[in-house]
Amino acid sequence: MAQQAYAFADVPEADAPDPLAPAVSLFCDAAALPILDADVRGAGLAVRAVRLLSSLLDGAAGPLGEVVIADCRQMGAAELAALVRLDERAARAGAEVLALTSTNTLDDVFGCLATAKVQFLLEPTQAERAVALGIALGRIPGARVREMDDEDRLALLRLTQEVSRLATKVDRLAVPLGPGAPQDMSARLASPGIGYKAGGNTGRRQRPPLPDARLVHHTIQQRRLRERFFAEELFADPAWDILLDLTAARAEHRRVSVTSLCIAAAVPATTALRWIAQMTEDGLLVREQDQVDRRRSFVALSDEAADGMARYFDALGADAMKLI
Repeated sequence: MAQQAYAFADVPEADAPDPLAPAVSLFCDAAALPILDADVRGAGLAVRAVRLLSSLLDGAAGPLGEVVIADCRQMGAAELAALVRLDERAARAGAEVLALTSTNTLDDVFGCLATAKVQFLLEPTQAERAVALGIALGRIPGARVREMDDEDRLALLRLTQEVSRLATKVDRLAVPLGPGAPQDMSARLASPGIGYKAGGNTGRRQRPPLPDARLVHHTIQQRRLRERFFAEELFADPAWDILLDLTAARAEHRRVSVTSLCIAAAVPATTALRWIAQMTEDGLLVREQDQVDRRRSFVALSDEAADGMARYFDALGADAMKLI
């Protein structure tokens, strides 16, 4: 694809953004430009620059905005190399990155963006992009967001999940989100934090072994069975589904891609990606780099999370195996 940069004058006209608002850098092609520009301006933000992702390879990308939106739905070797450079630059600058991916590119994009603060969005709707912008705004240094305790943070993550679900329904009704909506939501959608509850350790010094993978799979099957008889929204618990899937994988010495984990979470992919990112940040999950292809990463339980899962299944007792 030929190198191309779009001047600010080439961006579709809209109401002038607040000059003091955070600036956004867009890395996309001409086809995606009108849609993403409308998202940014609808949020009252300023578009600093619009360029192709591959422009990062020739040093012509210029300074980054506080928020970076990268359209990663079609990626070649040059774009993946550029994405690694963007990851490094965004991490140094402290920029918030929104990576728009597709099913075909998610694993590669996840592997390339390993350092910066990233929200991964899989074929996002307008509503999901608006929610992600609101979260990014809430995490920009200097934003007036109160300090929260762990209970508040977990509640906010669940609120974000519910907002995403409701916003998707709004999208289907073709009701546009009004200007400023992400700013209004930013305080409520600030980055939450959850983690391993050390109190679950009942004083035993040695961790019990991981459960038989058959027991974990049986537990997962029981959870999915409920959806045959009740609305699946009643039982949405992506964090637990993620932990169960990774526990089975660890017991089977199997590696799990981020795409596979999104499926296991049993919620919309963008919601699952948000949970994966937060659980990684809180030390429940870890990235494992592919030693053959350094651009690829897998997701696994941290040792602390594995300890918690082992103790949980140990607490169920040996009788649990008799049920499968």
